[in-house]
Amino acid sequence: MEHRTIGELMTRKVVSVKLDTPFKEIAQTLADHAVSAVPVLDSLGRPAGVVSEADLLRKAADRSDLSGRTPLPHLEAWEKARAEGRTAGELMSAPAVCAHPDWTVVEAARLMEVQRLKRLPVVDEADVLLGIVSRSDLLRVFLRKDQAIREEITREVVGRTARLGAAGVTAAVNRGQVALHGTVADPLLIPVLVRMCASVDGVVSVSEDLKPAPAAGDRTVGISEERGEKSRAPS
Repeated sequence: MEHRTIGELMTRKVVSVKLDTPFKEIAQTLADHAVSAVPVLDSLGRPAGVVSEADLLRKAADRSDLSGRTPLPHLEAWEKARAEGRTAGELMSAPAVCAHPDWTVVEAARLMEVQRLKRLPVVDEADVLLGIVSRSDLLRVFLRKDQAIREEITREVVGRTARLGAAGVTAAVNRGQVALHGTVADPLLIPVLVRMCASVDGVVSVSEDLKPAPAAGDRTVGISEERGEKSRAPS
């Protein structure tokens, strides 16, 4: 099946800063471009880290509140050092956690979840910045049309498994929710079909109403019994 890649979903025109960009210029860059974070690039254009609004706000939170209404937050030594930073290189979260353009949505989403990140710089084989992908970019796959999803399931899922006994399966798609109907030769094929459909880009959920196809012998017996009943019927 064809999955959309990070290279297709990422934003290519990336706002970035350099290691020596001063604090106020970073704040101005975030405000001018309405973004909450930017990658910090070294002299070769490689992401060394990411500096975000949270990194900048750490400096404000570390200052004493003369009103006494809020307590001074406890900061670890490394947080204290970053709160006192003056440039992007001193303020940024490092190292930069990056993705590659050939990754799938699943790969990027899992990395974001594990690392608790909202965005990933996308780099080439030399670690040079190519773009950036955010959570909202990954969610764009769920804007895919129902018809396109159904056509891919019919072609790639049912089509590939038809020889295994799934030729009698049809798929209905409504707002990304897939409903499978029909018969299969082997009940063990049912969970396989469900997993394959769930992996199609844009699918929200998969339900199934699939039943084992009657064996050829069972059908013959049924026909014979039906004929016998007819022969015994009164004339």
